[in-house]
Order: sequence, then structure tokens, then C-alpha cells
Amino acid sequence: MLYIVPTPIGHLDDITLRALSTLRTVDVIFAEDTRHTRRLLDHHHIGAPSFGVISCHDHNEDKRVQLLLDHVEAGRTVALVSDAGTPTISDPGYRLVSGALSHGIQVVPLPGACAAITALSASGLPSDRFTFAGFPPKKPGARRRWLDELATAPGTLILYCAGRDVPKVLSDILASRGDVPVAVYREVTKTYEECLRGLVSEVCADWIGNPRKGEVTLLAGRPQARDYDDAALMEFLREHTVKDVAADTGVSRRRLYQLNLQLKNQE
Repeated sequence: MLYIVPTPIGHLDDITLRALSTLRTVDVIFAEDTRHTRRLLDHHHIGAPSFGVISCHDHNEDKRVQLLLDHVEAGRTVALVSDAGTPTISDPGYRLVSGALSHGIQVVPLPGACAAITALSASGLPSDRFTFAGFPPKKPGARRRWLDELATAPGTLILYCAGRDVPKVLSDILASRGDVPVAVYREVTKTYEECLRGLVSEVCADWIGNPRKGEVTLLAGRPQARDYDDAALMEFLREHTVKDVAADTGVSRRRLYQLNLQLKNQE
């Protein structure tokens, strides 16, 4: 059995009782950084498991799949942790989980910390629909194309970036989504946690005037509605529901219901 165990994203006490119990009882832990994980175990007075804490990161994860299989075939239970938050969510672990599932190993996910969801809950932006996109590309051209592709993504856009990259990312968001409301959450749950809220242009100017470091969860509101003509909207409605078209375009449901009725009458 493989347990997916979320760990704190900052404050070391932000971990569930079930996660602590699991870390105490498993036979081996696969960890993104063994030193980081040992600090967490020490903080909660948890001894090293019988078969140790084994590194499992982006550069060796493929090789760790066979080691995982060996442990499970020997009847041992395994926990997977990353340095912070939920493994596989913009963190290592996908290939290990995929390998486990392909060999019939039971994978048990535990609920827990995730910076994206934590920041969304306090952002003040709509949370009924959101798109989590992870880290944007580093190169300017690739990042702009990436954000252009996400410009029509439904709901609030959530991504991660380093503090030094915030002005560049915000400038590209301004170009792709317009001057939408944003929340820039820095160092979530850590000592110097802060959140800046406002329009893209306002927050970008603030950040340039007072640069910050650290890990950032950046949330951007939905682009303002374009002036879609009836023909384009009716074409969307041929393939999607009124609810989905409203969420993706920002057009009022009342107008869409009227157009949908016309479309059905035509058909």
C-alpha cells in the first residue's frame, strides 16, 4: 500500500492527525528531500521508519518505482511526501503513483495542505470554478503564449511563482486577461505571510516599488466579458451548456437562455 501524505506548507503544525499516525506506522518513507522530512519528523517526535527515509525527487523518481515495488512485494507499507503540501501537485510523485497503480498497488490519498486551495479560500476571488496551472514557463515568449492559452480558462486562475518573477507574470496577465482583480499571496502560513489584493496594474506597481522574495501563490480573476455577437454565442451553445458558456464568456445567463431557446426553435 502507498499512502500519499500531505505535509505543512509552512507552519509545521499544519498537518492532520491521520498524516502523523501514518508517518509513525509506515515501513518506509519516500521523500522529496530527506533532510526536510527528518526535520518534520523530529518536530513531531516521530522516529525514522524501519526501512528509512528514501529520496524521491524529479531527477531519480523513475528509478524509485522499482524500489517501491520491491518494498510493497515484501509486504511493507510506504508513504510518499514532498517538501510542502500535497505530493504530485506541482511536486514530485506523479511517476511513482502512476507506476504503483500500473502494478496493482493500492494508493491511498490523505487530505491535507495545498497552497493553491489555502490561498483561494482567502483571496476574495470567485471559488466556485477555478483553474490551477502550476508554474508558468520561465522564458518570456513561452510564458506569454502559456497565459494567452489560459485567458479563456473558466473561473479564477491559480498559479505558483517566485517573488522575483511576480512583476513579469503580472505584466503578462495584464496583457492576456486585462486589468482583472488579483490576489498575490506570499509565504502562505509562514512567518512573513502577506496577501496583496487589487487590480493587476495596482498590485504590479506595488510589487515593483517594494520587491518581495519568497514563494508566491498568484490568483487572477476571470477576464471581463468580450462583446460576443449572437451568432458566436449560439455556436458555443451547440456544444456546451448555458452554465458553462456563461462561466467561460462572462455573458449573462438571461441572454444565453434566450439564445438557447432560439437555437432550439431553429433546430
